[in-house]
Amino acid sequence: MDDLDRYVERRRMQDAEFRAAWEEGRAQLDFRKAVIGSRLSAGLSQKQLAEQIGTSQAAVARLEAGTYRPRIETLHRLATALHVTFEVDSAGVRLRPAAA
Repeated sequence: MDDLDRYVERRRMQDAEFRAAWEEGRAQLDFRKAVIGSRLSAGLSQKQLAEQIGTSQAAVARLEAGTYRPRIETLHRLATALHVTFEVDSAGVRLRPAAA
């Protein structure tokens, strides 16, 4: 564990506001990584995924970059196109293969 890791851990333990912000950021990062991984596993480019969910490649890029927060309808289309389900809890966001 380096100095930065120790600092972050200390702040998380001592500062509830910092801890909440850290956890929110962590959940967003987990979601972004899961979407990118699922898209790549499906063999889709951003443009191909965008076409399947009825949006632009730029919107998919913003979603993956974390600069766009999707509506529930978009999440539903995304899950359908990637054949996954989203699981959200206090530990973050996970994508699971959809039941057949």
